[in-house]
Amino acid sequence: MNHFTEIDIAKLPRHIAMIMDGNGRWAKQRGKLRVFGHEHGVEAVRSAVESCTKLNIEYLTLYAFSTENWNRPKLEVQTLMRILVSSLRKELKTFNKNNIRLNAIGNIDSLPKKAAQELEEVIKKTSENTGMTLTLALSYGSREELKLAIKEISIKVKNNIISPEDIDEAIINTHLYTHDLPDVDLLIRTSGEHRISNFLLWQIAYAELYFIDVFWPDFSEQHLVDAIINYQNRERRFGKTSEQLN
Repeated sequence: MNHFTEIDIAKLPRHIAMIMDGNGRWAKQRGKLRVFGHEHGVEAVRSAVESCTKLNIEYLTLYAFSTENWNRPKLEVQTLMRILVSSLRKELKTFNKNNIRLNAIGNIDSLPKKAAQELEEVIKKTSENTGMTLTLALSYGSREELKLAIKEISIKVKNNIISPEDIDEAIINTHLYTHDLPDVDLLIRTSGEHRISNFLLWQIAYAELYFIDVFWPDFSEQHLVDAIINYQNRERRFGKTSEQLN
């Protein structure tokens, strides 16, 4: 069944970001360990990536692991890293077959060596692909990203590379992890939580926010389609009035 018939292909969001929430609670509902939820969450990731590829979405960014997630139980963190490594290894063929370029943002240096190596390898092997850019936010925190950008800009001001008067949005953008990505158009969060959780705070300034009461492992192609249709039925004014847009 084609779920895409109701979507207006001319009005697709260019950049979709997703907070994939609820793996642990999904597992708990089934009397299983949280790890079980993370393993099933991988299937939902695959489905979301495939659906976005079919729709020719240009950019998809997934919140895979936040800076705060390091505070979770050690076993859970180790499992998440193991899943990351095995998933990257398994999906490389699919990425190349679907012309997907893998990208990563966050404090990648803090990842375990094996995970960082696997990530680097897949990024390298997909770097020539020209289709969708799939970005994994790993050990990512938006406040840390902004703090680092401010530090870098301050050093450049101190060394007379940038003058304070020249600092504008474009200069700030070039110092963020996402310097080569456009702003987010649509942010989707699963699991019924209505929070941003320190994700892309600068980049979602004018994004449409969509919250859904479904745990991530149950997030399907139809849910994605519903989110896009909802997005297409909204008026994006960017600070202007409806009259100005029309």
